[in-house]
Amino acid sequence: MKSDDRAEGQAKDEFEKRLAKTRKAARPRAPLLSGPPGSVGVDADDLYDEETLERLGFDPANDLGFPGMPPFTRGVQPNMYRGRLWTMRQYAGFGTAEESNARYHYLLSQGQTGLSVAFDLPTQMGRDSDHALAAGEVGRVGVAIDSLGDMRRLLAGLPLDTISTSMTINATAAILLSLYIAVADEAGVPRDKLRGTIQNDILKEYVARGTYIYPPRPSIRLISDIFAFCSKDVPHWNTISISGYHMREAGCDAAQEIAFTLADGMAYVKAAVEAGLDVDDFGGQLSFFFNGHNNLLEEIAKFRAARRIWSSVMEERFGAKTDRARALKFHCQTAGMTLLAQQPMVNVVRVAMQALAAVLGGCQSLHTNGFDEALGLPTAEAATLALRTQQVIGYESGVTDFVDPLGGSYVVEALTTRLEQAAREYIRRVDDLGGMVSAIEQGYVQREIQAAAYRYQLEIEEKKRVIVGLNEFASESPPVTAMKIDPRIEREQAERTRAWRAAHEGPKKSEALAVIDRAARGTDNLLPPILAAVKAGVTVGEISDVLRAAWGEHTEILTI
Repeated sequence: MKSDDRAEGQAKDEFEKRLAKTRKAARPRAPLLSGPPGSVGVDADDLYDEETLERLGFDPANDLGFPGMPPFTRGVQPNMYRGRLWTMRQYAGFGTAEESNARYHYLLSQGQTGLSVAFDLPTQMGRDSDHALAAGEVGRVGVAIDSLGDMRRLLAGLPLDTISTSMTINATAAILLSLYIAVADEAGVPRDKLRGTIQNDILKEYVARGTYIYPPRPSIRLISDIFAFCSKDVPHWNTISISGYHMREAGCDAAQEIAFTLADGMAYVKAAVEAGLDVDDFGGQLSFFFNGHNNLLEEIAKFRAARRIWSSVMEERFGAKTDRARALKFHCQTAGMTLLAQQPMVNVVRVAMQALAAVLGGCQSLHTNGFDEALGLPTAEAATLALRTQQVIGYESGVTDFVDPLGGSYVVEALTTRLEQAAREYIRRVDDLGGMVSAIEQGYVQREIQAAAYRYQLEIEEKKRVIVGLNEFASESPPVTAMKIDPRIEREQAERTRAWRAAHEGPKKSEALAVIDRAARGTDNLLPPILAAVKAGVTVGEISDVLRAAWGEHTEILTI
């Protein structure tokens, strides 16, 4: 043994002795970190060093690489934010198209660099605003879009050829994308200039969110049709945002968020490849959507582990040859479920911490929640402060001057490797069940998330997990003004939709719907007839009803 090694060993022994004396005085710590299936997590070590990484099998050459190169652990661009910052989005949409349009213009004037559109529940569920099941929900949690006329008003005056637009829409994604393209066509904007993302991730709806319409298998067929259409017609559009966000909101832990999100992605890629698409043609148009939760270091590691796994999956399972097809690009939104109605201004701190984790983890796009979102839709004041949070991180914090600034940290590399190993074990279990669609149909994913959510809630109730202002440090705080939606909006929108339908009745509309029906019952790509239909004045609800008739509606799988 070299003298340097001997001295280091003696120092380590002395550290261990001193550490042992401090253990009785250690403060209560937060609960265990995310762990593999069947565990309640992996506790934080007393010390992270080279031996920790060796025990985990960490190999810098294979597990780290270089930024902008496989396995992309260190980021998807060689220079990351030294080149340009992430796209700063604020998720917005409420009431009428005109009101949402005014908010978009305001946010762009304040330095936002991309739009993120929230749609109301009837739009998400394929019901027009005058439908009986839409009563009480029109314009409440997003903007109501029933027709091409509504989309024209939503996008009026916006530079569609220079901005990036993200639309949180799933079951009706093909219709809303078609409406967006139709408006761009009318404005003379070339389709190859359109940039943005549709969420279009239906599998997580069956697991965590619930805004599905059709059964899983025809829904995935529709997603494959979008991939094929966009790869040729709208080449710079991200055709799916494979979303772990809502599964995390439903209670899953970080390892489950990685595993189930990537397993969804594998199901979509498999379906597209089986439909005859080339993975290197559409793979670069896939994007992901993750949650930014409270455990700063674990969240940073989560994003790095997800990139590493996806790079190997795309190469080894699907034969992707290009770096573009192997690189996991992701949008992050700070965690809505962590926001409290108690002491709502404290949410500003939570959002800033979560946003910092997303940036240190290498996001391509970021939404920061308003401090008032536990009370209602964000006010303009709250949305502006949330945007300023991103701008302070981007322009003042200094972290954007460095590529993967925490790369090489013993703690971050250990957490990244542990999360990768735990996530891969979940993915193996999903594979054993026949893939993600079968795992969802058998209720496995739902049960795992429910169990994690139950553990999390017990930890709060037993005060093993401190939530500031909820189970510790409670105090009174000044009231916060919450946004309210005027009930007249629903009446006016329903009247507008009825008038639109009446004005567009006729043989052209009937034929457009018949073409969609034939395509749905056959194998033709559905995007061209849907695009033709919206241009003919057919509404979101009418198109959705044709697909309901062809495919049926999904019934929730109950799990306990």
